Amino acid sequence: MRAIDLVRSYAAHPDPLVASANFIALLVASNQPFYPLYVYWLATANIEPVWYTFLSTPFFLAVPALSRWNTVAGRALLPLAGIGNTILCAQLFGVQSAVEIFLIPCAVLAILLFRPAERTIGFAIAGIAFMAFLLLGSRYGTPLVAYDVEEYAALVRLNASSAGLLTVCAALIFSNVLAAAEGSAEPVGDDKPG
Repeated sequence: MRAIDLVRSYAAHPDPLVASANFIALLVASNQPFYPLYVYWLATANIEPVWYTFLSTPFFLAVPALSRWNTVAGRALLPLAGIGNTILCAQLFGVQSAVEIFLIPCAVLAILLFRPAERTIGFAIAGIAFMAFLLLGSRYGTPLVAYDVEEYAALVRLNASSAGLLTVCAALIFSNVLAAAEGSAEPVGDDKPG
């Protein structure tokens, strides 16, 4: 079996919300090894703080395994791992890096991953993201490395672009889930009489 088939098998789940969480978690985990390169090429040669971000990788990789045991816990782990990683990165890089912008896709995922009967869980996790932003911003202290103004500006661009792309990716994935649930990827009512 090819590596890609193993990954697909690991992410697969009959519940489309769980399968979506699994896919996004593995997408994030697979992107993490490239983060040092992004920071180096786009922002700064001082990438010392980047290595600590790998502490979250096992949590993202665990989402599909946990989902097989408990689908709610697996779906919850994805945004919670993201929130934890964002808090860690804010401590490492400082809030000047705008890394806290990743709390937005975490909150969006928290809302999208849960059905109406489970919405309380999603709201609670989104609330954790919101409270992390409101309460922790001034409490992180001195970052591991103090970057100059140009390096911070580059980190802001990198983090804003990355968080935006993650949010768009999530929207696209859930748009496909919605289309599949409707039974069609085609719009209804757009037929014009001949």
